[in-house]
Amino acid sequence: QVQLVESGGGLVEAGEPLRLSCTASGSIFSIHTMAWYRQAPGKQRELVAGISRTGDTNYADSVKGRFTISRDNAKNTVYLQMNSLKPEDTAVYYCNALVADYNLATTAYWGQGTQVTVSS
Repeated sequence: QVQLVESGGGLVEAGEPLRLSCTASGSIFSIHTMAWYRQAPGKQRELVAGISRTGDTNYADSVKGRFTISRDNAKNTVYLQMNSLKPEDTAVYYCNALVADYNLATTAYWGQGTQVTVSS
């Protein structure tokens, strides 16, 4: 089994930065794609940013130029640096990881979510 533990959420004012972290632990041979999703009240969960093992990234249009995703493969950790936060960024942020175990079976795992609230 694999666990994803997120941290770094909180309440900030518009324009302020925030950094999220997510660390994977457990039966891990390799982690392929890692990503951050978010879900606002009454809305569907959406992809915010993703990063491959080799560092290729993709972003939702709404966060391009403001958010930066990165990862530390040695620590099985993914980060999301969020700058110039807006009230519309308020949501529960979830970490996602595509993990290969020692049998090379690949499974997608989710973190428990961390609340980000941006006040205007």
